[in-house]
Amino acid sequence: MVRERRRVLKPTIPLQLHHSWPLFERGSRFDLGLLFGPEAPGGRGLASFGEESPVAQDIGRWSCDLADNSLTWTDPVFDLFGLPRDARLARDEIVALYREESRAAMERLRAYAIRHRRGFTIDVEIRTVGGCHRWMRLLAAPVCEGEHIVRLEGLKQDVSREYERASISRFRSRRPTRDPAATRSAHPWR
Repeated sequence: MVRERRRVLKPTIPLQLHHSWPLFERGSRFDLGLLFGPEAPGGRGLASFGEESPVAQDIGRWSCDLADNSLTWTDPVFDLFGLPRDARLARDEIVALYREESRAAMERLRAYAIRHRRGFTIDVEIRTVGGCHRWMRLLAAPVCEGEHIVRLEGLKQDVSREYERASISRFRSRRPTRDPAATRSAHPWR
């Protein structure tokens, strides 16, 4: 008898956002204070944040040219990764800062987005160059010129506080209560 060896997939939890979406939904997916369309600077699709916008301080824009994998970031993305704002960016070095499970999920979605012309959203865990762990929400959409996808672009946002709050809430909900009345109501047979 031959035993079939099954590949066990690890759940992507806590990678809560890990889905792709069609490009026509781009406007509703990038609803974080950005404008899309011809009014965007340079016709690149992502409009600039206003300097006074509080969103501008928390969310950074990025793009990756698919011809050479060159990266372009705004200041908040440099800050998120703990890099000096004048640092030279090499995609392979940046991707190495992603936790293995996050990197694998992001690379699968990236390949799918390029192959099928779809955007995606995913929460990933990264390690800054200083060694701090952070959670980052990554929104990406392909940019097409004619029939070819020439780059991916999108947003990166530090969502570490969201994960910290969720972790504290889970911890508190699992702690045993010391209130005898609460224990009796939770266990009616007592």
